[in-house]
Amino acid sequence: MNVYFHTFGCKANQYDTERVREAFDANGAVVVDDPALADLAIINSCTVTNESEVKLRRFVRHVAKSGHAQTIVMGCAAALDNGAIAALPSVRAVVANAEPGTVLRAAGIDDVGAQHAASRSGTKSRALLKIQDGCDEHCTFCATTLARGNNRSRPVDDLIEEAQALAEQHAEIVLTGVHIGTYGQELHRGSADPGRKPGDHRNLGGLLEALIESVPTVRFRLGSVEATEVDDTLARLLIEAPRNLAAHLHAPLQSGANRVLKRMGRHWYTAESYRARIEWLAERLPVLGLGADVIAGFPSETDADHHASLALLNALPFTYLHVFPFSVRRDAPAARLPCQLPPEVIRDRARELRELGEAKATAHRRNRRGQTADGVVSGRLKGQVEVMTEDYLSVYLDTDLWDGRPRFEVTVN
Repeated sequence: MNVYFHTFGCKANQYDTERVREAFDANGAVVVDDPALADLAIINSCTVTNESEVKLRRFVRHVAKSGHAQTIVMGCAAALDNGAIAALPSVRAVVANAEPGTVLRAAGIDDVGAQHAASRSGTKSRALLKIQDGCDEHCTFCATTLARGNNRSRPVDDLIEEAQALAEQHAEIVLTGVHIGTYGQELHRGSADPGRKPGDHRNLGGLLEALIESVPTVRFRLGSVEATEVDDTLARLLIEAPRNLAAHLHAPLQSGANRVLKRMGRHWYTAESYRARIEWLAERLPVLGLGADVIAGFPSETDADHHASLALLNALPFTYLHVFPFSVRRDAPAARLPCQLPPEVIRDRARELRELGEAKATAHRRNRRGQTADGVVSGRLKGQVEVMTEDYLSVYLDTDLWDGRPRFEVTVN
């Protein structure tokens, strides 16, 4: 059986797709890069925005027209499907998760038990390690909690074992999940001593300490993590262990206006606490890649709210931004909020935010140009090697200048 894979959405989805790919590989399937050559297409879906589901439906129709493949749609949008995905052309099954065994059964394959075939080697030296799934928060713009359920953390020993295996072929491991800053949080419920302490492996900082001690040869990188969840242990590792933990944070902001944050259900921080934590870290890190997610045009967002976001983003040393124009998610509470903004207002505010993000990215790269960085190979394209620096910059080298090492010092160009 020839199988084609496509992933929409976040790094957690990318990890899930790779797990499913490994399971099919272990059961004798041949992975192909063209849906026209496939007997089966497996699409991992995203539900973070309405546009992501529009793209999903469009892509499923494209696959159906490309050849003879049947399609299995798995993941977040699949978990919330009301029948619309199942009714698309050539869809064989809609799987409300990305559990490899479930997807195999949906494809009509009896799992022989080999769930973890060796990862494909090559020139990509960065790997993903999903440490938890689900989320206990209920942001009003998000349907992920409905799709993925509550926070569930993986055992430390399992993560160390997987990281050690990944380290045999990868120089960097990215910790990912849905809400990684809450790693281990559910393990504290009912505990006589629920406090988070340094060295306690039941939280993200403690997990990182254990991973670094057990796998000292790789560079770890945090996926998306809330600024106010960067505790003292994480801060110390970022500052004191640059070879072990990349100087990079992707810290979702969503809005720089407290009134909007409250309507979003983002109760665990304010614009002021976010700013204080980022400034404290930036003062102590000579190099820092800093990104954020920002939503433009949330219901009832005023001009003053929008300018508060612009002001906060201007004040902090961001090196890139991910901007999302607000779109109505039918399963999310924000769809029922009053004062929905006109599309043209949302579009214009998103454009301003993107322009600011592009200016920040340009300024950061200009400031780093000519400086050395800790680089890890992340891919190859047309005679060049792409190298990822600790602060999340891509540097491109001609292939004939590369000596084959997966990690090396590189000059930012």
